[in-house]
Amino acid sequence: MAKLYFKYGAMGSSKTAQALITKYNYEENDLRVWLIKPSADKRDGECLLRSRIGLEASAETVGPETDIYRLYASRRNADVIIVDECQFLPTEQIDQLRSIVDDFNLPVLCFGLRTDFRTKLFPGSLRLMEIADTITEIKTICDCGAKATVNARVDADGYVVTEGSQIFLGGNDAYIAMCHRCYIKSIEEHRKIKLHSH
Repeated sequence: MAKLYFKYGAMGSSKTAQALITKYNYEENDLRVWLIKPSADKRDGECLLRSRIGLEASAETVGPETDIYRLYASRRNADVIIVDECQFLPTEQIDQLRSIVDDFNLPVLCFGLRTDFRTKLFPGSLRLMEIADTITEIKTICDCGAKATVNARVDADGYVVTEGSQIFLGGNDAYIAMCHRCYIKSIEEHRKIKLHSH
């Protein structure tokens, strides 16, 4: 039986790279991959998925109103669906992906963040935590060496931000993966964070 997979990790944990490597591995075995991303992810342009280490592939962008189930059912042109930045999908689309797995016996692999910069679950991630068959953490580390679990948003002056809209696209200039202890310490001490610029 096919499964719905949720592979999550903090910023910089190579989620997109792993999604693209997974795509490559399926295609190596002559399987057709439908690579999709939510329209909220505009960092690399409309139809491109690019990882920080330079891997890239064309992807189909789906808006929040798109019925992914109906779209797949009308085409049936994939052996697997890979979704990047799945945290931006509304819960209805996560349910549509679940139905694709159940009704078509098609594996669906979702890669994304679990929580936002305030340590709150994204709606799409919450739904995946509820209904995914397999949930895997892609680990990365904080500057202190501990496991990073928080996606801290940092302002232009280098301070951790705890208010603002849940969706704010940015890379290494706006977010840093931290352990919870360093995150709380940074807020309490209102200390500057050195951002990694690659």
